[in-house]
Amino acid sequence: MEKIYGQIDLETIEKLADIINKKDLSELTIANGEKSITLKGRKCLPPVPVAAAVPVQTSVPVESTLAASEASMAEEVSGKIVRSPIVGTFYSAPSPDKPPFVKTGDEVKKGDIIMIIESMKLMNEIQSEYDGTVEQILVSDGQAVEFDQPIMVIK
Repeated sequence: MEKIYGQIDLETIEKLADIINKKDLSELTIANGEKSITLKGRKCLPPVPVAAAVPVQTSVPVESTLAASEASMAEEVSGKIVRSPIVGTFYSAPSPDKPPFVKTGDEVKKGDIIMIIESMKLMNEIQSEYDGTVEQILVSDGQAVEFDQPIMVIK
């Protein structure tokens, strides 16, 4: 089996890709010193324009890549970015049979409930920090979110 990344062979990468798909993850990064490999699943953040996507990076730390990606997104998006205050699962509605708290184009006021993030079996109602119009919702219902991950844009 051909080794393509230090100790990781193609078969291992294929197994990791299967895990990403089965667990519905957006991405998985493995780092070893200054080398890292990132595998992205189907449920990723909105695409950020880049010159070329390179899955294996040998000289740029993961933190620098994420910061650059975040900066590119901030330049592309005009408005206030609502970020996840906790790690958990994003829900757009109070229950599956209820309408979403907000949809693209809805007006929101500071203090309005705009989403739920489930964390450790607790449903956390998240309130808007801004007045404005929901410009974009960046994650899908039931998607896992990280702390400080952009969730929606309000203009």
